Amino acid sequence: MIEIAIPGYKTIKLKHLVLDHNGTLACDGILIKGVKECLVTLASDLQIHVLTADTFGKARSQLEGVPCELSILPADNQDVGKLEYVKNLGCENAVCIGNGRNDKLMLKEAVLGIAVVLKEGVAVETLVSADVVCTSIISALEILMHPLRLTATLRS
Repeated sequence: MIEIAIPGYKTIKLKHLVLDHNGTLACDGILIKGVKECLVTLASDLQIHVLTADTFGKARSQLEGVPCELSILPADNQDVGKLEYVKNLGCENAVCIGNGRNDKLMLKEAVLGIAVVLKEGVAVETLVSADVVCTSIISALEILMHPLRLTATLRS
């Protein structure tokens, strides 16, 4: 668990890290350099969940060696599927990271939603649903490894 007291905002207790795969952790189905190492480090404090349609069919092989739950979602209603997954974990203890329009609901409902802007871009609806926006997945993951960065961003 990661607990972060943010002055003028709230205290966040994180148990679950829920991530989109392509466009967030990967580009064209291939994990972005440094992601695997960050996820392995975070797995000592958080349960990691990767939700994906697996458009490129590479998610399982790319995540080999990463302690995580991989869920391949059906093509229809992915936004609702991702939200229901996070609700079952407990929104109050989940940080969600994504970039696509199908990530907006989980980012909005999670105690902490992080949108990332990578090569695929980010859906405007998802951007507006996030608490924090990062320009790389590594920055988004490092903000969890170094919580004072999150405090600096969200405090009043």
